[in-house]
Amino acid sequence: MSENNRPFIISTDNTADFPDEFIKENNIPIHYLHYIVDGETYGDDKNLEIKDFFNRMRNGATVSTFATNPDKTKEIFRKQLSEGYDIIHIGFSSGLSSAYSNSATAAKELLAEFPERRIEVIDSLCASGGQGLYVWYALKKQKEGKSFDEIVKWLKDYKLNLCHSFTVDDLVYLHRGGRISKTVKVFGTLLNIKPVLHVDNEGKLVPVTNVRGRKKSLISLVDQMEEHLGSYRDMNELIYITHGDAEEDALFVKAEIEKRFGYKNFMIANLCPTIGSHAGPGTIALFYLGKYR
Repeated sequence: MSENNRPFIISTDNTADFPDEFIKENNIPIHYLHYIVDGETYGDDKNLEIKDFFNRMRNGATVSTFATNPDKTKEIFRKQLSEGYDIIHIGFSSGLSSAYSNSATAAKELLAEFPERRIEVIDSLCASGGQGLYVWYALKKQKEGKSFDEIVKWLKDYKLNLCHSFTVDDLVYLHRGGRISKTVKVFGTLLNIKPVLHVDNEGKLVPVTNVRGRKKSLISLVDQMEEHLGSYRDMNELIYITHGDAEEDALFVKAEIEKRFGYKNFMIANLCPTIGSHAGPGTIALFYLGKYR
């Protein structure tokens, strides 16, 4: 079978924050970045219920994460190649994790064993629903009959048009992750300051602005969207919102977007524990296509 006619798989990491039912409906192979809660490791088939995870964080649990296991990634890729598939793997941002590097290394080693096959590992430079939205468009194009090369080209052409905006409800988690200083955490908490951040062109988490009060921070996400949409306004087929066990606030942002822009197609999902470990409960994040990040 020629490479143009071979079937191919589109896979990603759990950091795309897809709902479980969406993963099952679309048969998406998921590579897991694990998380540790009070010394116990989770991931793959062993996971906490999401509300339990965030409640543990609220109650002071010690949490941390680590990247995909290169040997596990290699095992997954080898099985797919052996079954006759080529692979497009869309990885978590290299600016936030070594997961992409691990996947790229595994792919390079396997292509030496399967020289006639193809594995394209894409550094999404995205996180959470940004990564999810990136994968969603790739899957849609695959269903429309686009080729391996056409999908890879689209992914490379539009990577920096995946806009990320998010805000957190409690500065303690950004402080724990080294994103803000103790002084900023203390005074920000006293003054009810809510930072608004985004993922930049290098796939790194950077602050954009600070606002006072939760509601203003949520509205600020939509204000940024208005600024970034430009000529991409009509290109958005799905708006993605993720949250750290804060569905009511996610629905508030959805309603603001509907009111301003008229979008009707949304995906709303909880942050996975891997992302939630760093952002914390109460996080709200918004993702869409725009003229720039």
